[in-house]
Amino acid sequence: MAIPSIDPARFLHDHLAAASPDLLRSLLTTFIDTLMSAEADAICGAQYGSSSPDRVNIRNGYRHRDFDTRAGTLDVAIPKLRQGSYFPDWLLERRKRAEAALTSVVATCYLLGVSTRRMDKLVESLGITRLSKSQVSVMARDLDEHVTSFRTRPLDQGPYTFVAADALVLKVREGGRVVNVHALVAVGVNADGHREILGLQVTSAEDGAGWLAFFRDLTARGLSGVRLVTSDAHRGLIDAIGATLPGATWQRCRTHYAANLMSATPKASWPWVKTLLHSVYDQPDAASVHAQYDRLIDTVAGKLPAVADHLEAARDDVLAFTGFPKEIWRQIWSNNPQERLNREIRRRTDVVGIFPDRHALIRLVGAVLAEQHDEWTEGRRYLGLDILAKSRLTLITTETKETTDTP
Repeated sequence: MAIPSIDPARFLHDHLAAASPDLLRSLLTTFIDTLMSAEADAICGAQYGSSSPDRVNIRNGYRHRDFDTRAGTLDVAIPKLRQGSYFPDWLLERRKRAEAALTSVVATCYLLGVSTRRMDKLVESLGITRLSKSQVSVMARDLDEHVTSFRTRPLDQGPYTFVAADALVLKVREGGRVVNVHALVAVGVNADGHREILGLQVTSAEDGAGWLAFFRDLTARGLSGVRLVTSDAHRGLIDAIGATLPGATWQRCRTHYAANLMSATPKASWPWVKTLLHSVYDQPDAASVHAQYDRLIDTVAGKLPAVADHLEAARDDVLAFTGFPKEIWRQIWSNNPQERLNREIRRRTDVVGIFPDRHALIRLVGAVLAEQHDEWTEGRRYLGLDILAKSRLTLITTETKETTDTP
């Protein structure tokens, strides 16, 4: 048997060492994709594209992720399954921005000397065992840069026909005591019909100055084309809308108004007043809505004059939604979509409880909002383009005078 003149191992080593980065990236990408495909086939119980009685799942395309290596950034195609999900934990780290933000919040608590038994349990639940100061600083710096760029980005996807605004009360440790701060959040529907997080600011109080500065920042960044703003009846918020968004109509949230009306109604009378109030929103068109609202006022005027005055004073603000197409009334007549976003924020912030400072609060809430913003951008449209076009139309009525020529 002839002795081989080439050492295969040395030959492969020399050629790989001299290979171009493109060849290395290609080989590495092929190797990783092959391993993931084999693992996905094992989960499905059969090879890709083959029929088998042992098959328990079906492949359903790919989702792409960037994977940074010494040979460069690879475009990794992760197989998707028809039922359930597959993720290569042995290759990529399953970590979201908000979870990294939560980790940095906990680390900041320790660094500031506010570690308690509650924080110890929190760290255990997150699976965190050691956090060095260098890790915390790097993590916080990356998150702060991303959140800052997200909060200060230009609002160039307008016109933002519909906007909703609300505030959340959160607890922060300042000056050795725990104080309440307000996180002001605004959401809008852009020209493409997708919802978008417009801004986030933290103020010491939910007053007119805070809301005015908030909306001035939004308009300076490009907020325009607003036709309707939905919110509660906070006086400072209403004044800020009028001062910064001329031409925009204010819609008083029907859910918040029902709570305000209940406080002005005797407890024994509230059930039937509430039923009549809900019947206003069940009407098929704008004319029927206003007619039913008149019947509601006439019904309560004799027995509850104070309630009738309350309803009459709020008529224009509560029924502002009738000036827009009926197809979108449910999306614009209340702040319920915004409340769902608030519940997601509170689900994350309740784990922390008391934030060590405002920067930690902005870091976590900003990361949660950035994630939600990305999900809305990649998801289906919130409002159709034809409905948005109708909503931006302004009906102009002109009076024509007939003139008669006299000889």
